Amino acid sequence: MDILQTITQEFNLTPNHAKNILSLLDEGNTVPFIARYRKEMTGSCDDQVLRALADRLEYLRNLEKRKAEITSAIEEQGKMTDEIRDALEKAATLTEAEDIYRPYKQKRKTRASVAVARGLQPLADAIFAQDKSLDVEKEAEKYITEEVPTVQDAVQGAQDIIAERISDDAATRKKLRNFFFKHGEIVSSYVKGKEEEDKAKTYEMYKEHSEPVAEIKSHRVLALNRGEKEGFLKVSVLCDASFAKRITAAAFLKDGGKSTEIVKAAAEDAYDRLIAPSVEREVRAQLFDDASEQAIKMFELNLKPLLMQPPVKNKVTMGWDPAFRTGCKICVVDGTGKVLDKTVVYPTPPQNKTEEAKKVLKELIAKYGVEVISCGNGTASKESEIFIAELIREIREETGREVGYVIVNEAGASVYSASPLGAEEFPDYDVTARSAVSIARRLQDPLAELIKIDPKSIGVGQYQHDMNEKRLDSALSGVLEDCVNSVGVDLNTASVSLLRYVAGLNAAVAKNIVAYREENGKFTTRKQLLKVPKLGEKAYTQCAGFLRIDGGENILDNTAVHPESYQKAEKLLSLFSYTTEDVRARRISDLRAKVKEYGAERAAKETELDRETLSDIVTELMKPGRDIREALPAPMLRKDIMGIEDLKPGMELMGTVRNVVDFGAFIDIGVHQDGLVHISEITDERYIRHPSEVLTVGQVVKVTVKEVDLRRNRIALTMKKKKK
Repeated sequence: MDILQTITQEFNLTPNHAKNILSLLDEGNTVPFIARYRKEMTGSCDDQVLRALADRLEYLRNLEKRKAEITSAIEEQGKMTDEIRDALEKAATLTEAEDIYRPYKQKRKTRASVAVARGLQPLADAIFAQDKSLDVEKEAEKYITEEVPTVQDAVQGAQDIIAERISDDAATRKKLRNFFFKHGEIVSSYVKGKEEEDKAKTYEMYKEHSEPVAEIKSHRVLALNRGEKEGFLKVSVLCDASFAKRITAAAFLKDGGKSTEIVKAAAEDAYDRLIAPSVEREVRAQLFDDASEQAIKMFELNLKPLLMQPPVKNKVTMGWDPAFRTGCKICVVDGTGKVLDKTVVYPTPPQNKTEEAKKVLKELIAKYGVEVISCGNGTASKESEIFIAELIREIREETGREVGYVIVNEAGASVYSASPLGAEEFPDYDVTARSAVSIARRLQDPLAELIKIDPKSIGVGQYQHDMNEKRLDSALSGVLEDCVNSVGVDLNTASVSLLRYVAGLNAAVAKNIVAYREENGKFTTRKQLLKVPKLGEKAYTQCAGFLRIDGGENILDNTAVHPESYQKAEKLLSLFSYTTEDVRARRISDLRAKVKEYGAERAAKETELDRETLSDIVTELMKPGRDIREALPAPMLRKDIMGIEDLKPGMELMGTVRNVVDFGAFIDIGVHQDGLVHISEITDERYIRHPSEVLTVGQVVKVTVKEVDLRRNRIALTMKKKKK
């Protein structure tokens, strides 16, 4: 296989760009670095394409490695032929390669291997040839021994050998696998004796369920697998067995009388005993792998906008972790996230100490100048929100001070609180106080705070605990890395958790950066990074452009301009009579217009830059220290208080998208329970294949209540416009 050609075709690249990408990856360059600083070499491939390409490249190289191992194993047996070699070369998947290798694998003891050991291989070969003149019984008499006492035993042994030979045929298995995928039905039913258990209700729709393998949605595959794993469901893949047996026998039958009858019986036995169970497992495995990949893609799709929510910067924030019996945990943090104070109040049932709580919180708000309250959306959030709204109203009436509040998704806050990292950051705090700090900080800078939490625990995606953990972690780490590097990191304030996702760095080097900062004071230039232990030239090249220094010696250190391009950036400024001091003073707002007037091609040539890099540098010079998240919609402030019992069909509400899944999206509409907009209710303007075509996590949308089920605590919403 020509891997370069395959990559070129599959990703619709030019041969030169594909070759460059493979070289850059093989040299150890990170995806964020390649995507940002090597655009001219890649044709401006973005990070998602590059990650998909890197995954595909790894698969193809593993495939070639496995093919070489199979070739070597067959050659060692002295059984390699031109036909086998050609088939291996054409194999496009690991499954196809393994099918070719199947007849030559060392097998455990089987009926066929026992028959071979008893000397029945020549009889099997004679029957398989299906010569009409062959007298099977007379031929079988030659093989009667103590271990093979009768003609019937000899014929049966030969039939077992033929059945295994048919089962091992790669072309037959491929045909049957395709048949299962095209015409198979996946069926499920309750496991006997489990129907009455409470949890069985979770799988009620699958108690007597069947649908075509070719049409089943990925979330249903994962639901069936989980139900089976938990012991509530029995799941299988069925197809027309008689037709499948005809497919199995088709390539092997001749008009050979009695011997052909035996080969046909062997083919049917091969299907029932060897092929069908194996192919069913393969089909189930493929369905699971495909469903997992889809779920991982959805996870990635949801995680990125959640991490990229705009920060509420430089505001003194009160973090509020709501609870009932144990009280609401409160932490006040300054505009940089530094903890100023903490307490516990009991305004919720069963204590209901509302007046006492108001007194304590009013004093804290006045003492530290709290500007916004960040309240988690977990248990007791509705009761807390009612109290907060009343508290804010009283403060406004008594002092004229305006305090806002936001309900934030607290998913994962408790995971962080109980983690070694949480204990390391706040060794003197209990887990609930740490949770309140996390809730405050995730409003101030969602990316910096959420990066500390295992992404599987932050409330987006489905069935994340059922899929390949290594693959999921790899994919989600890629999202974290892309988000961190697209935003950039303040070198003088970033935590180890944030720094470890910067291109070219790892946890150990991130710790060294923080240790160097604590020992030597703030970084004043990017070049100081080279003094950090274990951070060499290669790592510096990868990471430098993504690390920012606010107020440093060189204003370019507070931009995404890479140090390798500093001289070219200064040459660009000089070309239009500017200096780096003009950049610092933000006196170059017309730079892009001047470049356009001068001619971008001409400017690129004179500064020795390619067009893409020139455009990026102009953007950075015009807005040093910019945060790309600030262009996104700000978090939604709530003023009205509602419970699910207040909802009525036809009510129009504004809500925030919390999670996008294959069958719809969950929307936070200000009550404790998120509502579901089914995919069929998202839009009537056009057909959509997936909710992600219209919705993203964090997006603010207008919805209409369609149905409220108080018993099951479910809210059905629609985004379709009302018909006039």
